[in-house]
Amino acid sequence: MSKIVMVNPATGEELGVKITWSGKHILDAYEKAREKSLTFRKTTIEQRIVEIRKIKRYIVDHMESLVEGLSADLGKTKSEALLIEIFPVLDCITYYEKNAPSILADEKIKTPIALMGKKSYVFYEPFGTVLIIAPWNAPFTLSLIPIISAVLAGNTVICKPSEIATYSGMLIEKIFKESGFEPGVVTFVYGKGSEIGDMLIEGKPDKIFFTGSTATGKIIMEKAAKHLIPVELELGGKDPMIVFEDAYIERAVNAAVWGSLFNCGQVCVALERIYVQESVYDEFVKKVVENVKNIKQGWDTKGEFDIGCLASEDQVKIVEDHISDAVQKGAAILTGGKRKGKTLFFEPTVIVNVDHSMKIMREETFGPVVSIMKFTDEEEVVRLANDSMYGLNASVWTKDKEKALRVSRAIITGGVSVNNALMVQANFNLPYGGVKQSGFGRYHGPYGLRTFSNIKAVIIDKGKKPKDINWYPFRADKYQRFLTTFQSLFSEKITAKLKGLPSMLRLMRSKE
Repeated sequence: MSKIVMVNPATGEELGVKITWSGKHILDAYEKAREKSLTFRKTTIEQRIVEIRKIKRYIVDHMESLVEGLSADLGKTKSEALLIEIFPVLDCITYYEKNAPSILADEKIKTPIALMGKKSYVFYEPFGTVLIIAPWNAPFTLSLIPIISAVLAGNTVICKPSEIATYSGMLIEKIFKESGFEPGVVTFVYGKGSEIGDMLIEGKPDKIFFTGSTATGKIIMEKAAKHLIPVELELGGKDPMIVFEDAYIERAVNAAVWGSLFNCGQVCVALERIYVQESVYDEFVKKVVENVKNIKQGWDTKGEFDIGCLASEDQVKIVEDHISDAVQKGAAILTGGKRKGKTLFFEPTVIVNVDHSMKIMREETFGPVVSIMKFTDEEEVVRLANDSMYGLNASVWTKDKEKALRVSRAIITGGVSVNNALMVQANFNLPYGGVKQSGFGRYHGPYGLRTFSNIKAVIIDKGKKPKDINWYPFRADKYQRFLTTFQSLFSEKITAKLKGLPSMLRLMRSKE
């Protein structure tokens, strides 16, 4: 039986050891989760909200210790742990406390006149048992928000934290145990994806919700297809920032630095491609470099640093490879560009003279790098923004509202922020998700509960008539009445429609 050794990437301190789950344990977990789902699906939304509130209370009461644990697990700064991990979860719960009952309520749907006497509804019902596979870069929020959404929709959950963020997974599991949350609804499974991934899918969950890399998402989708398991994929990004010459430059500079470096750049919606119009390019670059040189980086014990370190040696190698490839092809490093000694701290970096022949403008870098490219006009920059296999988020910077909306529509992406960065996912009312190889599906807001629901269409007939007119037998005169009625009913002429109504009513009242 293998094990995972948990280490603080900033200090090298060992945080503990976790034994990975065996295939038998995983299948046993599925059996128990399915059994629990038979009763949990019958609970009311109000009862589920009571359970979710326990999570909220625990987080508020233990906020500082959670921040310290999340920082130690991945080398985040304390402010990043609060902003990227704690706040979104509390915001999610607060939103659903108020809105979940109406989102999941049975919905009465308009019934067409041709089906007069019948009533139509949509029911939002649980799938059963949902598998949630969480990432390492924001393990608290990207585990808990889908867990909360799935539970509120009435499902039981099997959650597999990333092996890189095992300590965070254990922190979350502790919350469920110590908050008094109903046992058996959420189960945490530990192990390396390469070792237990197949078994998790072979357990045949009723739905899979995966957040992570595009490469892994493709593997999961392929394996799930064998069992026709529905899959929702929240994958990587290479988000463009477009700065027009009429933008508020000082604000755009500050956003570019924060949006590129936040969480040490390890965010799928980080600003990984910055396009600046040529007339303001030099000014923009100069100010960005000055700003980046003032960023404070280090292991954060008092909340005094801006960014921390990268999460793993593998991630350092990816960033180094992208920068090396760019420099070999003509890019220039204006500040930073290397790791600090043998640590996982990588210097905040500004790189210019980049183009789309380079990995740093095409592949997900996931590091503290500000990559800046010059453009001439709107047509060119829209083409550059769309020249990517990804389509998660984007930002547009201009004082011209019409131009902002025009460019926002032209970019092929899941969300756009205008004169701001990383804001679409900050409004929990809005849907969140991507297109192209950034995945598919949407969550947050109403979508976050309905993505974990079987959306069932229901039509109710009083059942008093012995048969409907469209049932057998068919006869020549009946066919003629159908023909006359349909020609009138679907005509574009109002007079013809009106003439068709009596014919349709006679058909509906017929006892034949």
